[in-house]
Amino acid sequence: MKIEGTGKPIAPSATGEARPRNPANPASTVASGADKVQLSSLSSSLQKAESAIAQAPVVDTQRVAEIKQAIANGEFKIDAGRIADGLINSVREMLAGQR
Repeated sequence: MKIEGTGKPIAPSATGEARPRNPANPASTVASGADKVQLSSLSSSLQKAESAIAQAPVVDTQRVAEIKQAIANGEFKIDAGRIADGLINSVREMLAGQR
C-alpha cells in the first residue's frame, strides 16, 4: 500500500463551520456525571503521607536554638560514626525501595 501526500495543508471549510463531532469517538464526547474513578490503596497511602508532610513543621525552631546554644558554648559534638551509619541506612532504604 502506498500513501501519497500532496503536501497541501488541510484547511477548514470555507463557511467556517466546524465539523460535527462523532459520538462514536470518546475523545469528542463530553463525560457524563455517572463516570467514576477508583484509586488504588497506594494512592490513598500517598495522599495520607502528603497530608502528614504538609502539616509537619518545616523546621524545629526549638531544636535549632538548642544546637546554636551548644555551638556557642563549645559543647556541640559531632559523632562521625553516627552520621555515617545514618547515611548508609538511608541508602539501604532507598535501594530496597527500588526493587
